Amino acid sequence: MEVLEKELLEAGVGKVLKDEPLANHTTMKIGGPADLLVEPSSFDNLKKTMQLITKHSVKWRAIGRGSNLLVSDKGIQGVVVKLGSGLDHLEVEGETVTAGGGYSLIKLATVISKQGLSGLEFAGGIPGSVGGAVYMNAGAHGSDMSSILEKALILFEDGTIEWLTNEELEFSYRHSILQTKRPGICVAAVLKLKAGSRDEIVAAMQKNKDYRRETQPWNYPCAGSIFRNPLPNYAGNLIEKAGLKGYSVGGAKISDQHANFIVNTGNATAEDVLNLIEHVKATINEKFGVKMQTEVEIVGR
Repeated sequence: MEVLEKELLEAGVGKVLKDEPLANHTTMKIGGPADLLVEPSSFDNLKKTMQLITKHSVKWRAIGRGSNLLVSDKGIQGVVVKLGSGLDHLEVEGETVTAGGGYSLIKLATVISKQGLSGLEFAGGIPGSVGGAVYMNAGAHGSDMSSILEKALILFEDGTIEWLTNEELEFSYRHSILQTKRPGICVAAVLKLKAGSRDEIVAAMQKNKDYRRETQPWNYPCAGSIFRNPLPNYAGNLIEKAGLKGYSVGGAKISDQHANFIVNTGNATAEDVLNLIEHVKATINEKFGVKMQTEVEIVGR
């Protein structure tokens, strides 16, 4: 790892941080250290980073803005590649938008709505990056990324980079092929939107953003929705019916505002959150016979 760190620094790929606490890079403010955290300063430097990681056969994973992510208290072994400010480019040509994987999804929705382009209104209040949104097929208000994505540039586990079409990504509810059959991370996305009334688009997006602000606990560190909706049921409704709103384990608490959110009240550990998740699963299964599945991605040692 020391040799790899030295070579990354010599190559000038961007930020290279040793034993970096991942609590500094997740919206839940939880997570132990990464052996190395690298934030490439450009697409070319991302390619250099991956070439060096592959050369040394070191384990790696990518993160974006750290939402929808719970990192172990013991951290992550190997290299964490953060898609940040070096991969947040934006190009708009007519109704086609190309955004870097590190671009903020909320910012993108805001910028695009002001240009009179429709299709991203649902994303007005979704934290995270474009890359993470493609990976998870993020969605809300009856729409998701699969409805607007034309193709995505994917960085695969072996360090290769390839464009995949919407069909090749095999989208389903909060799922893409990148999570299972072809593990990878989106480093750029091409979106096909539609021109419309600027005022109507901005109003619709603001309505969605206001709704999320009113109904979800963004005043505490959290990772977004913890459980997938076990349709036709809704996770938050089941948790609330089970009397678990406000239930806590250590510093982790089921939000009083929305039962499908677990918040960090100040000193929560990943273990606290995991124990709370298991308690919810057991309770919902016992009371309603429903098996809950996590939407938040749980990673690390």
